[in-house]
Amino acid sequence: MRWPHFIILQCLLIAIIGGIVYIHKDQVAVIKSPPASLAQWYKPENERQVWLHNMFNLRREMQAVRLYSDNLSSKNLSFNSKDAKHLEKWVTRLSEHYLKIGKMVPEWKRKLDKKAMARLQESARNHRYKDVSHALDDLNESCESCHTDYRSITATLYRAPDFSSMEISPSIPYKKHMKELTQQVNQIKIASEDGMQDIALSSLADLKKGINALGKTCSSCHKKDIRVYPGDTINKTMTSLEQSLKTGTLKDQGRELGTLAVLACARCHGTHRIAYDTRKTFADGPNWSELIRH
Repeated sequence: MRWPHFIILQCLLIAIIGGIVYIHKDQVAVIKSPPASLAQWYKPENERQVWLHNMFNLRREMQAVRLYSDNLSSKNLSFNSKDAKHLEKWVTRLSEHYLKIGKMVPEWKRKLDKKAMARLQESARNHRYKDVSHALDDLNESCESCHTDYRSITATLYRAPDFSSMEISPSIPYKKHMKELTQQVNQIKIASEDGMQDIALSSLADLKKGINALGKTCSSCHKKDIRVYPGDTINKTMTSLEQSLKTGTLKDQGRELGTLAVLACARCHGTHRIAYDTRKTFADGPNWSELIRH
């Protein structure tokens, strides 16, 4: 095959793929995944959130450089000769932590705007404070560029909870237990509406046991900040629901069960399940059969 024919075929293939993606753009999301080397700076591979601390340092240092350079360039009388030294101190720290990005994640080394950093350092040494501010603007653009591509996906992959390996007991996986809790809540509702009091009460008893068993796993993540689950409010609501199932009206039972579902299920799901499901989607990678079917 001649080269012109080969190139034309490649262009056609790219055009076809691009057309398919465009047609199904409502079902396609393009995500840039961060380099695998980034994982070593996050828990559980690292005891401390080293990458986050470096980012926090950069944010603080950029703010300090902006503060001193802007005020010195405007000749603010509240500033004095020591502030030029303060500026150089913060510029030195900023340079250290900015260049550290390339050492921590070699794949991102080429993304660093080293020329802007060099201009910033030189301008600070020569007291060209407006130039310091301009160079800082360029550095900020390089930061925002990476944040746009990677910040959300990185936070999802490395900071969202992972329940996939957790177990309620050696024979009961976490996912199976959560499914059973959902079924018990629904069983209470079904039995309540259909007048089967015994089944509703026995399902509530099973739900209580399941919630208490679930609560024992919270400490696996919340080691220092101990969260009590179920707390007093949930326990009181379960007691009220039990009494309502015995003597209350159908409306009372529905109200108590709805309150329990919000307190014991929805509040935790709003934080943990959304983050976990999103993380799992990215961590598992694309489902090619699903993509092809779409």
